[in-house]
Amino acid sequence: MPIRHPMETDPQIAVFAGSLAAIFALSGLAWWLKLGAKPRLRDDQVVRTTAGQIEDGFDADLISISRNGDAALAAEATGRIMVIKRHGNQFAGRILGASSQANEVVDGLVVDCGEARFGTVHLSLTDSSTWADRINRLSLRNDA
Repeated sequence: MPIRHPMETDPQIAVFAGSLAAIFALSGLAWWLKLGAKPRLRDDQVVRTTAGQIEDGFDADLISISRNGDAALAAEATGRIMVIKRHGNQFAGRILGASSQANEVVDGLVVDCGEARFGTVHLSLTDSSTWADRINRLSLRNDA
């Protein structure tokens, strides 16, 4: 077994320290570049763009964004309504139909698009009763 000088460091410690420094450098760079940040629906234009990406040609003229920017409702002049929610670091949306339901809750609205895999969407809105009426009328329109 070789004899080490008292000031010599084990090579594994140097490798570990270098790896640790690289991890901190990369995480600092990611933070500085704001990578991995949660996307937000900041304004009507972002919602219009997002809705158009989800459903090609969707042209929202009435928009309501949840207070936290995680979800939104968008309606076209034709009466079609889309619910949008954050899914990971992107947004997903569904066009609401006859099986959709909206229920007012204390702090907003819960929208069920009728698709179990999509789930329900909770929106903190000031105009929740207007949207609830509009969404719940979709089933009446399709029944007639």
